[in-house]
Amino acid sequence: MTERYEVIVVGGGMVGAAAACALAHGGISVALLDRHNPERQWPKEPIDNRVSALTKASQNILEMLGAWPGMVQRGVCAYRDMRVWDARGDGELHFDCADTEFSELGHLVENRVTVAALWDVLDTLPSAVCLTPAAVADMQLADNGRLIRLEDGRRLEAELVIAADGRESALRKMAGIDVTGWDYDQEGLVATVTTEKSHQATAWQRFLAEGPLAFLPLDNGQSSIVWTLSTKTAKSYLSLNDADFLQALEQASGGILGKMLAVGPRAAVPLRFQYANRYTDRHLALVGDAAHAMHPLAGQGANAGLLDAAAIAELVIEAKQQRRPLSGSGYLRRYERWRKGDNLIMMASMDALNKTYSVSLPPFIGLRSAGMNWINHTAIVKAYFNHYAMGLREDLPKLAKAQACWQLVQS
Repeated sequence: MTERYEVIVVGGGMVGAAAACALAHGGISVALLDRHNPERQWPKEPIDNRVSALTKASQNILEMLGAWPGMVQRGVCAYRDMRVWDARGDGELHFDCADTEFSELGHLVENRVTVAALWDVLDTLPSAVCLTPAAVADMQLADNGRLIRLEDGRRLEAELVIAADGRESALRKMAGIDVTGWDYDQEGLVATVTTEKSHQATAWQRFLAEGPLAFLPLDNGQSSIVWTLSTKTAKSYLSLNDADFLQALEQASGGILGKMLAVGPRAAVPLRFQYANRYTDRHLALVGDAAHAMHPLAGQGANAGLLDAAAIAELVIEAKQQRRPLSGSGYLRRYERWRKGDNLIMMASMDALNKTYSVSLPPFIGLRSAGMNWINHTAIVKAYFNHYAMGLREDLPKLAKAQACWQLVQS
């Protein structure tokens, strides 16, 4: 027996679950596959190390999909200010929600909170089926779509397969899509810390010699840190006892949040710049980390993935409304042109910033600081950067702009 759907989404993280949820809202028959059934409940402590800074655009997507209330119930933390400064110069940037029409710049949310809320919504949608555990063994072209064979022998067929299975995407490799990229020889060290001073609902980021150190506010008063370090230093810091690590962290923070009082489990993730040479193939589309991986210094990876999910869902629903094939090459090319260009701009910007702040020559530091201060004191330029970072642009999917959304997902 072969199970048939209009779309199969492989990968049940926040991007894959968002894509499946948007498609099901639009009346598309969709199967969401994942190796594991995600946890829906957990103890209040400890906070998970995987935390994302979600923009207003991402919030719009999650609100219109019905997931936001479940996320708020489990815990989200609004941040109202963002302060960025250069440890080796006098450059400084300050973004304040008071300069916008919103009461916050964005929200810090544990990844598991977003995933659990999306799966809760999927349980209520009649055209969505969640299959776990489901590990893909093979993917082939079929007469009018793709045939997926699971490791347990089940066979699934769909007109379109969406690969949301991460940076090492198995489906991307099965389709023969190559990637371009390089390792940074850096790792992002993550942990949850308790600090002497309040985080003040502010995202703090200090650029150091090896990379930025960010303190991201959490709703329980703690902060999630993302510390970009050389691979060698990251491994060294992972081996320190808590007291020595907290001392190193306090020194690196410049004392902005006072003493570092406690730290939870630490982990480090290798950082890489990578993009798929093609976002699409016959009856196949890549979204999220399967399509792109960027430096985390601005925390835009999850937001870019959610925009991918909203864009592919919008185009698939549009194709169905117009009675066109859901795997038509025309709209798949539209998806690639739409999202690949936007993602490459963001990725190149993050790469350039990372390289800019790694330069230690005094004249360059002075020039860098002057540029930061000019932006900070030029209202028009500062507002542009602020709105772009919040995802408030006209080229976004309808779900992200929250305009005519229900017409999209309910028609």
